[in-house]
Amino acid sequence: MATDKMFTVVGTSTLDGVTKVRFANDTLRTKVLQKHGHTDINLVELDTAMTKLDAVKAIQSGDEFASATCQAAIADYLDAHSPKVKAVATPTATKAKATAPKAPAKAKAPKIDTSEMEDAPI
Repeated sequence: MATDKMFTVVGTSTLDGVTKVRFANDTLRTKVLQKHGHTDINLVELDTAMTKLDAVKAIQSGDEFASATCQAAIADYLDAHSPKVKAVATPTATKAKATAPKAPAKAKAPKIDTSEMEDAPI
């Protein structure tokens, strides 16, 4: 399994009206984002290097990212990149075969030969 790349700088920026989470290993990334037309650039340095997912979780409750646009970008990232929990298949009434239980087989009465019996008086 490949190791995840680690980052020391994370934040958000807006390009063409779309705010997204950004990752870097140096705060000089701010200048590169500005050069390419990004606005509302908000990057913070992390205490330790982290994976992208851990970094986004770390800034989620930060005061710098309290705005609705930052929170929406963070939520979008977490929705798209958080591990998905596999649903356990359970039988349901709509999926189960609808067959009535079979009634137990009735025992047949033994056949009695009545050809030699006399008629009973009436």
